[in-house]
Amino acid sequence: MKKTSNVVARPRAASSLVIFRKKEKKIEVLMGRRGSKARFKPGVYVFPGGLLERTDYRITPRTNMPKKHLTLMGIAGSQSYGNALGMAAIREAYEEVGLKFGIAKHSEDINKTNWTTNLMEKNNIRLNELVFLGRAITPSPQPLRFHARFFGMPFEKMSGKIQGDGELEDLRWVDIKEKNSLHMMQVQHMIIETLERYIRYNKLAPKKLFFKWNKINIVNC
Repeated sequence: MKKTSNVVARPRAASSLVIFRKKEKKIEVLMGRRGSKARFKPGVYVFPGGLLERTDYRITPRTNMPKKHLTLMGIAGSQSYGNALGMAAIREAYEEVGLKFGIAKHSEDINKTNWTTNLMEKNNIRLNELVFLGRAITPSPQPLRFHARFFGMPFEKMSGKIQGDGELEDLRWVDIKEKNSLHMMQVQHMIIETLERYIRYNKLAPKKLFFKWNKINIVNC
């Protein structure tokens, strides 16, 4: 008889950038579908994002992550950790959808191998312009777990051409009123609802934690 393991996987730090635009009364977010061979949630529509990397600590932004965000990010108020998570979201957005933030529109092309070198001194990344929307932890029964932070950024503050690297398929602008027509995780719905309140009513109430208990979704605010 095969033994089952009681070891709970430790969540890995990750970041996502929720790129949004407003067209008259319509709000849209940029999303893509995870490939069918993805290890985590294949076929699900997500925001561009990924794991925190060591190189994300090496880039010095022009302005730091605001203190008010640090207190909500579950990082014990660490400025360096908070900055790195913001940098990870910005880097992942460039890698997965081709959009740059805080980088000159006519700067030389950058890629994964020279990202850090190019940005060590040649950036104007102001982390205070990121809108912190919340964080989420993958439920403990899952073999792959992430502690993800979600940041919002208006499309008009970004440069570049939308083009994927293959990790996300079917890149598209999604009308938030039609989010139920796509296959998403509950956390994406939660973040979109938080973003909508911020845009429409200028009320920002980041969600602190999302988890699952006895098949019931619970959100702590």
